[in-house]
Amino acid sequence: MKLNDLASAGAPQIDYQQVVFDYALHADQRAAAPVRHPVVVVGAGPIGLALAIDLAQQQVPVVLLDNDHRLSTGSRAICFSKRSLEIFDRLGCGERMTAKGVSWKLGRVFLQGEQVYEFDLLPEEGHERPAFVNLQQYYVEGFLAERAAQLPLIDLRWKNTVTGVEPQGDHVLLSIETPDGPYRLRADWVAACDGSRSAVRRLIGQESTGRVFKDRFLIADVKMDVQFPAERWFWFDPAFHPGQSVLLHMQPDGVWRIDFQLGWQADPEEEKKPEKIVPRVRAMLDASPFKGTEFTLEWASVYTFACQRMASFRHGRVLFAGDSAHGVSPFGARGANSGLQDAENLAWKLAAVLRDEAPDALLDSYAREREMAADENIRHSTRSTDFITPKSEASRLFRDAVLHLARRHDFARRLVNSGRLSVPATLHDSVLNTPDADAFEGAMVPGAVAADAPVAEGWLLRGLGGTRFAALVFGSGEAAGRSAQALAGADRPIEVLRVPLDAAHALAARRYDAREGTTYLLRPDQHVCARWRAPTAEAVRAAFDRALARA
Repeated sequence: MKLNDLASAGAPQIDYQQVVFDYALHADQRAAAPVRHPVVVVGAGPIGLALAIDLAQQQVPVVLLDNDHRLSTGSRAICFSKRSLEIFDRLGCGERMTAKGVSWKLGRVFLQGEQVYEFDLLPEEGHERPAFVNLQQYYVEGFLAERAAQLPLIDLRWKNTVTGVEPQGDHVLLSIETPDGPYRLRADWVAACDGSRSAVRRLIGQESTGRVFKDRFLIADVKMDVQFPAERWFWFDPAFHPGQSVLLHMQPDGVWRIDFQLGWQADPEEEKKPEKIVPRVRAMLDASPFKGTEFTLEWASVYTFACQRMASFRHGRVLFAGDSAHGVSPFGARGANSGLQDAENLAWKLAAVLRDEAPDALLDSYAREREMAADENIRHSTRSTDFITPKSEASRLFRDAVLHLARRHDFARRLVNSGRLSVPATLHDSVLNTPDADAFEGAMVPGAVAADAPVAEGWLLRGLGGTRFAALVFGSGEAAGRSAQALAGADRPIEVLRVPLDAAHALAARRYDAREGTTYLLRPDQHVCARWRAPTAEAVRAAFDRALARA
């Protein structure tokens, strides 16, 4: 199947796990000398596809190379956060992801069969997208591949394996192996999105370091026909799997994801056998509201998790994003979601550098910002993993005491950690931020992702575009007019969105602590980079230039 065939099919009857893309001989392979391209992205998983689409939407031509010719198999990454859905909205496929995915926000935690407590990840109204959707990774890749096929600036080449990476001063020379033999490409910039076993990382002599946890988990995707709420259930020490933990998630198509803790001594190959998996699943179902339900096993895998990252996400003209740059344990859904945030951070910065709107020092900020975010995710993931799989008797005693107390005491519930779920990082220390000169309250500090809210035209984030800088100006009186004049006087390409201070926009005003004339400057990735009560043209100009590393 060709990529364009998938795009034109666009149909729910496609079995995305069976799609095979055609390898095609490219004109670059017959060229007398290596052809040069602005950007080559390596890896057509969710992160590489998202980055390529984002760049193409900003009019940057992209060559996207993948060493395979299939989408992923099995559920793999399944929990996609509200922020990821907002990114998918900008990329043109958020509606499909949300419609196909199973939306959820409620989680329940159990100890030995008794519910300890429940939590709501999105307790307030006024957001277009749900807290999370569960959607198998092959759907995410398939929908992104269909979107990529609609963009002529994306040149996606299947079965093109990168075998050499040679920095050449003002570009990178890539060696590529194909079914028709080797060829070479030159790239102004290379983005390595080729996963945890990154060939690009290995080829430039780099590695990820960190902590490997001595435990193993079984993932089992089972299909069953049951009517049950879409919730996240987590058991500690259940009778059907004593001394261990189990996680349950609903997915589309009647498929349920179950994670069984196995312990470090478990044999991965043995545990993947159906004769080992089926009794585990049967015991879980018979101890739950699913008792007696028939099921079929769709896919299984055993994994050992680790929290690791590269020392630097930038190496000259080679930049790393997603699992090639960092990895976390799966509890908390921080892997794919943080990788998508890498891609949106990198895309606008690469585009600005290629348009000569910013120095390449702007790409240093990509590395620093996303390294900080990776460290935050690793801290949360490590704490979750230590709580779920305590490695000492003292840790287990603490964990069990917290769980027992959480049945009746709110303070203990805040200590329960069955995987603190992914939220976008606030880039507090970014050099691109302009520090506040005025007093503000609330979460919309410089470095934060802009919060969505209903507006008269639909939703706030929908009105921001997503490829250029934008400014929110609150109010419709004289002070707001002066703020708008200051933006115009700054003589910078900033899209201005006026937000009235009326009942229809009250939630937006509250989330941004806004009054007449309040102004927020947002980066193309929808992070706040500056805010004022009454901006001047000079202040706007300075903040804009600072956000592009031109200061």
